[in-house]
Parts: sequence; structure tokens; C-alpha cells
Amino acid sequence: MKKTVLIVLTTLLFSGSYAIAQTKTELQKHYEAFYDQMRLQGDIDGVINALTHLNVLSPSKERMDTLAYIYANDNQHLQALNTIGIEKIDTDSDLAVQVKAISLKALNQPKRSLEQFEILNQRDPNAYLAYELADLKVQLGDNAGAMKHVEYGITNATDDMKYAFYERQQPYEVSLKAAFLHIKGLIQYNMDKNNIDAAIASMDEALAMDPNFNLASLSKQALTSRKDTPEDKK
Repeated sequence: MKKTVLIVLTTLLFSGSYAIAQTKTELQKHYEAFYDQMRLQGDIDGVINALTHLNVLSPSKERMDTLAYIYANDNQHLQALNTIGIEKIDTDSDLAVQVKAISLKALNQPKRSLEQFEILNQRDPNAYLAYELADLKVQLGDNAGAMKHVEYGITNATDDMKYAFYERQQPYEVSLKAAFLHIKGLIQYNMDKNNIDAAIASMDEALAMDPNFNLASLSKQALTSRKDTPEDKK
């Protein structure tokens, strides 16, 4: 009798495990199809929903990185970092490092963001990364370090490269070289406040490339105002 009961229990447990496995497989197939459909429809919330379910059913580092990227691309930076963390991990994928760098910068964490951008730059240096590094180093007071990235960027940026700015209600793009010249002017002023003319000259170069470069125009106005009203006359 005991042997019969044991056989029955074993059969029930096996059947239950098989049913659970079958259900999990069916669910995974369902959410894979759901994910494909949401991508086709351009439904970001649906894509996030599908990837979240898939990560619960079958955890995947690649899928987590993709989910974090989608969050970041949708300006949900806190959710992106909650998905993959903020730690500096040298073995992270390029996508994960990019998400951490962008999201930490967006959340006003320049020091942590700089660490991530430096990893990207070590792997594949380019003019866009040079700009981000220069911008962050200016924020952190490393003007000499920032100037090295500016010099690299001006040398390596091509005429077709653009950079977006968002200080106006309507975002706009300017030549990446003009963006470097603008930040160069800021660095020149930070390093030698008695030589405002050099900083203004850099702003003029940026505006010559892109006359509608609003941020450079505002910076030039501020510098000109400081020149016309020296500290000792205030």
C-alpha cells in the first residue's frame, strides 16, 4: 500500500512539474510574440511590459540591458538605473555602460556619469564621447582635462556631425565642432578670467559656424557683460 501511494505521489509531482514547465514555456512564447507585436506598433509601454515579463520568466543579461536602454531612451532614467544598477563594472556590455552614463548625467550625477563615459572612451574613442567627457569635466572643475578632450574633438569631429541642445523650449542641433568651440570658450574663461577676449573669440568662431547657436550667443552675452563690468567696478 505504501509503495502504491509513493508511486502515485511521484506521478503527481512529475505531472505537476511538467505542467508548470509547459505553462512557463507557453507564457514565454506568448510574451515573445507580444514583444514583437508591441515593437511593430511602436508601443513603448507594451515593449517594457513584455521585456519585464520575459526577464521574470527567463532572466537574461542581454534582455535586461535592452530593457534599461528602452527606459533611458524614453527619459525614464531612474527606472533604467534601477534595472541594471549604477556600479562601474568593466565587464558590462557597451549598451549597459552607455545607459548608465546617459542616465546618471540626466539625473545630475556627473562624477558617476564620467566614470561610465571613460569606460566607453577606452573601448572606442570618438568625438561625441570627447564632448561628453569635456562637458562633465568642466562641471567637475577639471578644466585642463576638459581642454584635452576639446582639442581631440575639434581635430576629429567631421562637418556632418551634429549635437543637440535643449536649453530652449524647442530643441535644436548645431555642428559638433561649434559645440566644442563653445565649451572651449567656457574653459578659457574658467582658466583665465582676465583674458575674456580669448573666450569671446571662441564663441564668435562657434557662432560663425552656426549663427543660430543660442547657447553660444547667451554665453557670449554673459562674457561681454563681464568684460564691460569688471569685478572691481561692481
